[in-house]
Amino acid sequence: MAESKPLEGRIALVTGASRGIGAATAKALAAAGAHVVITARKVRDLEAVEDAIHEAGGTATIAPMDLTESDSIARLSAAIAERWDRLDILVIGAAMLPSLTPVTQIEAKPFNQALTLNVLATQALLAAFDPLLKRSKAGRVIGLTSSVGATPRAYWGAYGATKAAFDTLLSCYAQEVERISETRVAILDPGATRTEMRARAYPGEDPQTVKAPETVADHIIEMLQRDWHGLIRERVENPA
Repeated sequence: MAESKPLEGRIALVTGASRGIGAATAKALAAAGAHVVITARKVRDLEAVEDAIHEAGGTATIAPMDLTESDSIARLSAAIAERWDRLDILVIGAAMLPSLTPVTQIEAKPFNQALTLNVLATQALLAAFDPLLKRSKAGRVIGLTSSVGATPRAYWGAYGATKAAFDTLLSCYAQEVERISETRVAILDPGATRTEMRARAYPGEDPQTVKAPETVADHIIEMLQRDWHGLIRERVENPA
């Protein structure tokens, strides 16, 4: 029996794809048949993900870039438009975690960096890729969020504020496009996951007590095979 490729022919873009959930998602999308454009800052890490995809029989294109640099997103959008003239799937996974600290001690520089990547770059991605998503028969945007965006937590003020803004941008965009296109939006909270970001936030935690990034990636693939209306919000819990 032929291997199932539920996303055969789709064009996907994954930000923050060099490691963690982003890398796992890129590999899962490719395994499901999508051609995946993977972007992050570190070329060597992206190449490792691309190699893994190719070795597994999938296809990918690397696009090393810093999402916070002026015009980088516009250049990527133009390149994808020229080659494929559409985008079927956008997974926004790139994010920065500033130091955990009281609100009164938040440092301006890292806070601004987090706001730029987590919020301003998100708006720029939506603006740049909206026309390409609308050219898809079923454009899908999945943004990876955090519970601290919806439920504030002491010492997480800087990161939580960026994720609250992230959620608001995606929620508003979902309402704006729902009735004029086939583009649909999901906000996904991956929950406790074995990533470098979580290890920095919880240095004493045993990483084996939380789920692997592949669990989140599998959930994303399942979501992309559904048809939904409006905005959906979901959380990936640890397997029982």
